[in-house]
Parts: sequence; C-alpha cells; structure tokens
Amino acid sequence: MFKVDLGKGAELRQLVPWQAEEFLAHIERARATVDPWIPWASRSTDLASARQTLQRYADLESRGEGRILGIWLDGVLVGGVMMFDYDDASGVCEIGCWLEPAGTGRGLITQSAALLIEWLIRDRGIYRVEWHCRPDNVASSNVARRLGLKHEATLRGNFVWKGVRYDTEIWAVLAPEWPESAP
Repeated sequence: MFKVDLGKGAELRQLVPWQAEEFLAHIERARATVDPWIPWASRSTDLASARQTLQRYADLESRGEGRILGIWLDGVLVGGVMMFDYDDASGVCEIGCWLEPAGTGRGLITQSAALLIEWLIRDRGIYRVEWHCRPDNVASSNVARRLGLKHEATLRGNFVWKGVRYDTEIWAVLAPEWPESAP
C-alpha cells in the first residue's frame, strides 16, 4: 500500500472507493470549510455519491490522468491532495487540496502538495503544475506561495458556486523552477 509518513502522527495515503464511508464522515466534518472551494465536496452528500467521487479518481488514476491522496492524522482522515486535468501531450496538470479544521496549522497540505508536485515532475515528467483558487480562499493562495508557485493570472467570473460567479487565481510552477522553489 502507498503510504508516506508525514511525521507527528500524520500519513499521506491513497483514497479509494472502498473508503467511501470514512471519506463521507470526513467531508461532513469538513463541509463548511471545503464546500465553497472544492466542487466534488458539494456533490458528496451520501454514501453513494461519496463512493462515486472516489471512483471517479480511481478511474482517472487507472488511466494515469488523476490521483487523490488522503491525509490521516492519528488514524483519522482530515484532508488530502489531488491531481487532475492531466494532459500528457502538453505536460500540464492541476493539483488541489482540502483540509478539515482538525488538521490545520500543521503544514500537512504544504508538505503533501510538495510531495505530489515532486512526484509529478520527477516521476511523471510533468512540465507545468497549476494551482487554481478563488481570491477569497486566502489559505489556498498562501499554500501556493509557500510552495513557490507564481501567481500568473486571475480569471474573472469563471467559477460558479451556488449561482454566484467568482474569480479564479491561477498559480503555477514549471519543472525547471521546482528545485529552487520547493519548500
């Protein structure tokens, strides 16, 4: 089984469909802080939809086009990182993250995202890793800064959540920049 020790009782592991019950319980704890930022969180409202979210990532991973990893703290799922929109031809993908309040302030997202970026660049040969977030998601943009990503653009009004349009910041790192910017 894939597992990375993050220290201080934290582990980074794959999230798979058979863990849907644990995933749903976690999303319920995280919902207030995750729903506005992560589209699949709003759709993961019962066991079937939680399983469907994880199955979507399992299917992406089987094709080499995505991945979802959970962060466990003292044996409890508290967040994770994911890779999606993988375009092998252009060498570009997007990563994202989420975290429930019990996991905040420990550097778990920064450390996990750095490991994911490292894997994407070194093992998968990705040239460009993107990070998208709303400007009002300060925690997310702070992680992008800590990772050494550069803010490249703000797309105006391109993200709709609960009928309201929001802007999206685009942050990115290129493979040749990664060793210098890695935390």
